[in-house]
Amino acid sequence: MPKSRSSLLTRRGLIAAGGALGLVAALSACGADTAKDGAGEADKAAAASGPWTFKDDLGKDVSAQSTPKNIVAFTGTAAALHDYGVSVKGVFGPTKTADGKPDVQAGSMDISQVQILGNVYDEFNVEKYASLQPDLLVTNSWDGSYWYVPEASKDKIMKLAPAAAIKVGGDVSMDKALARTADLAKALGADMSAKKTVDAKARFEAASAKVREATKANPGIKVLVGSGAADLFYVSTPKTSADLKYFESLGVEFVAPDKLDEGGFFESLSWENAGKYQADLVLLDNRTGTLQPKDLAAKPTWTRMPAVKAGQITPRVTEPIFSYEKCAQLLEDLAKAIQGAKKVS
Repeated sequence: MPKSRSSLLTRRGLIAAGGALGLVAALSACGADTAKDGAGEADKAAAASGPWTFKDDLGKDVSAQSTPKNIVAFTGTAAALHDYGVSVKGVFGPTKTADGKPDVQAGSMDISQVQILGNVYDEFNVEKYASLQPDLLVTNSWDGSYWYVPEASKDKIMKLAPAAAIKVGGDVSMDKALARTADLAKALGADMSAKKTVDAKARFEAASAKVREATKANPGIKVLVGSGAADLFYVSTPKTSADLKYFESLGVEFVAPDKLDEGGFFESLSWENAGKYQADLVLLDNRTGTLQPKDLAAKPTWTRMPAVKAGQITPRVTEPIFSYEKCAQLLEDLAKAIQGAKKVS
């Protein structure tokens, strides 16, 4: 799976976190109080709208009595829904940096308007989640699990509201992940015929064409997808991430690591061996918590890489925001990087 911030610092081992106890009963009591107070206008509107269903990418038929309004989502998924006009009440996952600014995964969301239930991997405040009286939880899935939902508290979380997941790893390509995220947004009330959305999809298609043109105009450019941590350098395979699979279909030539770690997403190399693979262009993990070029300057094997010597490094949005708007931008950036790269390996 992709490299989460905390797992980056612990050789990406999965860690468990506890959750609050007794919350299902508390939420049930809250529901009972609401029923006792009588149905308000919101209840009447919900009843009129009828039942809501959505088949998610884990093969589950997710249902609710009406279209969910109190939505809680993984930050990146929430950012994608935001681009389609669907708001969420709460988020979990990287949302705010140490200086209080929006994390890259928050996209265009106003993070002051959402309740942050957890800001790092394996952090999820179940009590705050219950207090939001959620109708639906949504997140991505890389390997058949609910991304950023802690394993230790998953059972408590799943009892509080139905959950839907959109697949973004394994055999899924970016175009499919985009279409399924759009399906979810539409099911939640987004107007997919809105000019902003129509224009964004057209921009995405044009940007895809730009990448195809760039790879044809500048053939043979080898691209390495890397992520830096204090002790290790991770080289990703293009075969198990939606974005890289799609880039490869557009003609991008990737370095293929030959010894993948468990999970099949990357090969971890000690910094002594970080120069194992040569490339002309490096796509470097841009997530908060990963080492950036200024941090890597002290790593001799990094500075000796041909692409690094040539200054041919571009950020990789390792966990894309799966809206057409955001993915169009990263395709445009990729096309520009390939166009400007010189053969140095």
